[in-house]
Amino acid sequence: MGNRTLAIIKPDGVKKDLIGQIITKITGAGFKIKALKMVKLTKDSAGGFYEVHKERPFFNDLIEYMTSGPCVPIALEKDNAVADFRKLIGATDPAQAEDGTIRKLYAASKAENVIHGSDSDENAALEISHFFPRKELLENYNS
Repeated sequence: MGNRTLAIIKPDGVKKDLIGQIITKITGAGFKIKALKMVKLTKDSAGGFYEVHKERPFFNDLIEYMTSGPCVPIALEKDNAVADFRKLIGATDPAQAEDGTIRKLYAASKAENVIHGSDSDENAALEISHFFPRKELLENYNS
């Protein structure tokens, strides 16, 4: 799938009314939106999505955070999507993120960092399918 990735504008980004600004940065970096929606994750859905972190000490806090308000998952397309998107969003800790990245601009902390980005092509495929059945993806979007 190498040309797709998943972004999630997390609850703190939605609460801070940053959806438009973040989407502008994403599309300005050459990504095409293939699907987008606003959802309120349940504990089961968030737990399934973040199951890879289940044994980590921050898992319960992560689930609480991701279910604290609505979020905006976005399926994105671009050549080299995963790597380019991770560069655009910056380091998980906004204090360590490069200037101009989404997290440097908008995140408050490592825990509340406004945006998620897939970390591999394999995870991108799994993560996109978690939120968007194939029929929801805009396969013929050309602009």
